Amino acid sequence: MEIVVRRLQDQDIEALAEIEAAAFSMPWSEKDFRNLLEHSYCHYLTALAEGEVAGCCGYTESCGEATIDNVVVSERFRNQGIGQRMLQELILRGEAAGIEAFTLEVRVSNAAAIRVYEKSGFVSEGIRPGFYEKPREDAMIMWRRRKGAAGI
Repeated sequence: MEIVVRRLQDQDIEALAEIEAAAFSMPWSEKDFRNLLEHSYCHYLTALAEGEVAGCCGYTESCGEATIDNVVVSERFRNQGIGQRMLQELILRGEAAGIEAFTLEVRVSNAAAIRVYEKSGFVSEGIRPGFYEKPREDAMIMWRRRKGAAGI
């Protein structure tokens, strides 16, 4: 299967909002995705599988660090390495732009996502109790720091 990872474009947004709605209890809307395109500190990628929008991931940058706000893959394309590929490309682009550390939160029950993040060099550094709603659940806080960056 041909997979292309590129910057988020306006033409991707309708499909991404549908993927979000199917994947999350509190999904981002088309308006939420469009807002990302308006801010220079938001960096988002889209994965295309055989030309079809398969998912996206991205971060918000602040002071040399990036918070990964969203990683989502369409159910149809899960377990095919697309999430891992998007995340790796996001990290490469971020580091090239000077990002020293990446952080994210993930539901403690989301073992599949935790494995993807660990394969990309993230480690658990704490828990945020009751972080998620619908259903209420704790979040694992994960960090990936470039070697030589603060904290290493």
